[in-house]
Amino acid sequence: MHDHKTAGVSTLASHVLSLSIADFRGLKKLGDRALSQLPEAGYHWASEPESNNIAIIINHLSGNMISRWTDFLTTDGEKASRNRDAEFEDDGASPEELLHRWELGWSALFTALEALKPDDITRVVLIRGERHTVLQAIHRQIAHYGYHVGQLVYVAKAFRSTAWQSLSIPKGGSAAFNEAKGMP
Repeated sequence: MHDHKTAGVSTLASHVLSLSIADFRGLKKLGDRALSQLPEAGYHWASEPESNNIAIIINHLSGNMISRWTDFLTTDGEKASRNRDAEFEDDGASPEELLHRWELGWSALFTALEALKPDDITRVVLIRGERHTVLQAIHRQIAHYGYHVGQLVYVAKAFRSTAWQSLSIPKGGSAAFNEAKGMP
């Protein structure tokens, strides 16, 4: 019976890791689709002076991802090499450079996550000296990245205004969507 229970825990851990990777891939895809609608000026536009523009959001996400996910299981997720304050300054980078940063961050994340084994989810990692299980660290980052990808989408939509192409069910399109899915 103990072996059956252990196998069940391992299966659950595998499922959690798969779902987490899928959640992160969904967030990246949402961000990618929003970014694909932007001209160069859209990366540096902010609705008001205290708001983060997309360049800043990308810099922050990339900096966070590289710091958190590089040597994820063996070093603190807040690396000494990270300059978090600089992430919140628009350095005027081109869209190509910003997209390169975006991809570097996601690459660090997926490289680390895809290397995890089911037994790793209860291991302890550090983030700013605080102990987290791997599962806690993953969920912390899903929430954090979801928050910022949502900001990115909002800023892109505000910049594009009426030219925005919906990333989900467009306004007024719920009935048609449900009908296409065979729902009442």
